[in-house]
Amino acid sequence: MLRIPKNKTPLYLGLVAEEAAAQFGANTITLDRTMDALPEVGQVLTVAQFADLIAEMANRLWASGIRPSEHVVIHKTNNFDITLFACAASRIGAVPVMLSAHLDGDTINALLQRLPSPTLLTDAAKLTGSLAASPLAELTARVISVTEPVEGAISLSDLAGAPERTPVTLHPDSHAIMTHTSGTTGIPKLVVHSARSIGARYRWQNIPVSLLRQREPILMHVSYVHSRMYPGIASMMLNNKPMVFLDDAEPAKVADAMVKYRPGVFETHPNSFLECESILDDPRKPFKTVRFYNSTFDAIHPGTMDKFLRASERKNPVFLQVYGQSECGPLVGRPYTRKTVMQADGRCQGYSTPGITKYRLVSRNGKPVTRDNPGYIDVQTSGRALTYYGEAERFEKQLDGEWWRGGDIGYRTKWGCLHLLDREVDQIPTIHSTLEVEDTVLHRLPELTELIIVPGPEKEPVPVVCTKDDAPLDLARWKRAIADQSTMADPIQMKLGELPRTATAKIKRLELARRLADQVTHELAS
Repeated sequence: MLRIPKNKTPLYLGLVAEEAAAQFGANTITLDRTMDALPEVGQVLTVAQFADLIAEMANRLWASGIRPSEHVVIHKTNNFDITLFACAASRIGAVPVMLSAHLDGDTINALLQRLPSPTLLTDAAKLTGSLAASPLAELTARVISVTEPVEGAISLSDLAGAPERTPVTLHPDSHAIMTHTSGTTGIPKLVVHSARSIGARYRWQNIPVSLLRQREPILMHVSYVHSRMYPGIASMMLNNKPMVFLDDAEPAKVADAMVKYRPGVFETHPNSFLECESILDDPRKPFKTVRFYNSTFDAIHPGTMDKFLRASERKNPVFLQVYGQSECGPLVGRPYTRKTVMQADGRCQGYSTPGITKYRLVSRNGKPVTRDNPGYIDVQTSGRALTYYGEAERFEKQLDGEWWRGGDIGYRTKWGCLHLLDREVDQIPTIHSTLEVEDTVLHRLPELTELIIVPGPEKEPVPVVCTKDDAPLDLARWKRAIADQSTMADPIQMKLGELPRTATAKIKRLELARRLADQVTHELAS
């Protein structure tokens, strides 16, 4: 079997806006709120302005004492300026380490300890809030506040007017940026990417963007600390596509933005799509102009895709579902239309991309891999990360030569389509696939906004349900919907906002299971 060739086109994050500005400087970037660090810039800026801001911030970071190959931890209130600072750090050859605004102080402390004398770039809200008790003087070389001055921190505004610096480009296989895993199984791992590996992801992500013939706005709500963001914005800038970025995916705000900007493309996390089902009936028809929907983080329910496709008034809208991982980027994908989406198996993730990605199935028990005997999903891509920072042995345990084993299990259909059944750690012995059951029941009960099946104290399946407007679950309808499914415990109803989530809005299944177990233990003790 041929190996995936090495990517020959690295992507340097600190230079891509400058490159795009040379061709499409008037293209626009629209924000749903002003940048925390630079509110005076407003909510609309051109690509040329963005490139100038990156250069200016890079000059300030150099003036603070940061040098090439040093780590710059970016952990601040969620806002588009996170992207600006990542590109600025990259421009001087530093390594931006992207830590979600949703991580708590203890987790940030643990991640800072893994790095040798990093710079922490943050804001006053974090320094006086979740990081107030952190021993930052011991954990960092310096702290920079990008908003109001805070005692003990360098103020970014004091560095204005710093001398101009020439951009620094490191070797394409050097550490270029770090993101973190979802943390669904504990403290997140720091994933190290190079300019070459990010460039490979750009090649994949540029395919659908380059196929967009009309110059319509692309509206995105994507985590600014996720590796998806950087090849994504590069592709939009280099293809001259107007961009709209949302900090907040609260459904009412999404509806307002969709009506205001009328994008041709809408991308967000699978769980955000699920939550936005509540605005599909908005009389303003917020999704009527959407030609392409994009979900690149996890499996999404066919019923949800169908609802959004029907909410569009375009002739042939498409929903592109992509399966990927933090360590590898996008791996397989498949487009769905109104005609095909409800005929599809919800576990179908799609097909690999020749010359860019491929996968194989490896038996867990020596028997052939089938639907009833799923195997490990191994993948190969030139977009694979270099390592886990400070945990190289942990990374290497998942390698078999060029192949990466990400912990998911599934099978291949006779047509070559990859079907994902579960993460191995989420498997429940009495259920073939928790994800499959969730797809089925969600389709049967449209009043549900979420269903997560987790293992109980005796490994029994425990369904956790959320309903529209938190209405009480109709138990009779529930029992009819699950009559042909594996035996499960009684459902536990929760509010959608109570579910523990990752930076990309995925449900932390293991944490949810632990919470439920702790609740049972507490009730028994009392």
